[in-house]
Amino acid sequence: MKNQSLKLTILLITIGCFLSFFVFGFTDNLKGPTLPSMIRELNIDYGTSGNIFFGEYFGFIITSLIAGILADRFGLKAILLLAGILLAAGVSGYSAFQNTLLLTASLFCVGLGLGAIELGANATIVQIHPQKKGLYLNLMAVLHGLGSLIAPLFAGWLLALNISWRIIYRWDILLITLFVLIFSFIHFPRSQEQTNSIDFRQIPNFAFTGSLPWFYAAITFYVAAEIGIASWLVTFLQELRGESVTTSNQSLSLFFALLMLGRLGGGFIVHRLGYLRSILFASIGGLVCISLGTFTNLSLFLPFTGFFFSIIFPTFTATVSENQKENTNTILGVLFTFAGIGGLLGPWMIAWASDLLGLKSGFAIGAVFTALLVISNMVLMKGVRHGTKT
Repeated sequence: MKNQSLKLTILLITIGCFLSFFVFGFTDNLKGPTLPSMIRELNIDYGTSGNIFFGEYFGFIITSLIAGILADRFGLKAILLLAGILLAAGVSGYSAFQNTLLLTASLFCVGLGLGAIELGANATIVQIHPQKKGLYLNLMAVLHGLGSLIAPLFAGWLLALNISWRIIYRWDILLITLFVLIFSFIHFPRSQEQTNSIDFRQIPNFAFTGSLPWFYAAITFYVAAEIGIASWLVTFLQELRGESVTTSNQSLSLFFALLMLGRLGGGFIVHRLGYLRSILFASIGGLVCISLGTFTNLSLFLPFTGFFFSIIFPTFTATVSENQKENTNTILGVLFTFAGIGGLLGPWMIAWASDLLGLKSGFAIGAVFTALLVISNMVLMKGVRHGTKT
């Protein structure tokens, strides 16, 4: 009877984590489809819009590290509930304010919530599915892809009906409320690593050893590329390739559909090919697609970047958690902090490069980040062959 109750609890927690990742994908990827409308309404330039986006990923950076530390102290349930509260507050403000500073602050709050989900849900899956974490992390990432896929379709549909981008964001609050309610009524099993004391001074001693800094670099470059492309793809296609609102949003949806499909099957593939080898093949494929889509007129290749990108983030998470048996939540928090740095740099650098050099040159920065990802992963693979401890 006790085993059945535990299995049911694990099932409910898994469902809650999957739903939180759906909310993550949906919320995070409403920005790109609504960006042209926001720029027109507020009459701002690319650089200013990039500064507004900067707020979200600055929040993500802060909460990723803090959430990992607090999770070791207060538990993962508290982190996920906090995530929902922060998301609801941030989305409410972003859909209401007119001032760019207040919009930036609202996205900062959204970023805090997203960072808490990233750490909380990933660490929870690692804890409750220790033997199949690579599979479950990729499957959970499918839900992120599904939310990311639906967001531009939903936004594009309402924008075509002349619905304000602000109203589109307000619908998101219903989803956020649902996942908060689910976690409110679930009892989380206590982690064996949960501790009542935190020595912040010890973090560099265990979180920056071996090849971990190269993992942080690689995930920074990856997220910069993915988020940069997702944030600016619609604007790139509308303004440089002359595509309509509907067609450009469908391209972004295809990007996330392929991201989702790749993750659906990727969880099974990475176990056969190996984690780092899988990431290398995927990053090279992504580099080819984004380069062809940006530097030629073959725009169709841009959405296919999502297929190759699909397995990279969850596989990095599985690799690090598998090799770090102690202080796992804190180390994952550091990893996701660097992911947040990438999310901050990607859209922001594209925005300012577009203002200075033109939108095509700005968008091409996504290819630069992907190339740096390939190089970082090759360094990691070389370290593994020479026995470097990760």
